[in-house]
Amino acid sequence: MLTETETADARATLNELHVEHRDLNLIIEHLAATPLPNQDQLLVQRLKKRKLAIKDKIYQLEKMLVPDIPA
Repeated sequence: MLTETETADARATLNELHVEHRDLNLIIEHLAATPLPNQDQLLVQRLKKRKLAIKDKIYQLEKMLVPDIPA
């Protein structure tokens, strides 16, 4: 069980991660809409990996904040 401070910190982190995830999505969409040299394709791949890592962290924090309730 999390303390109130830990819960508030987790919610703040979760909010920051949502913003970063959304921003990365916008950047990736913008880069995908423009013709890219090979070097930029590597950048897009790195951004997608970062976005996926953030998504995983968001999932972990949400799971921590909303514990499973037995049926």
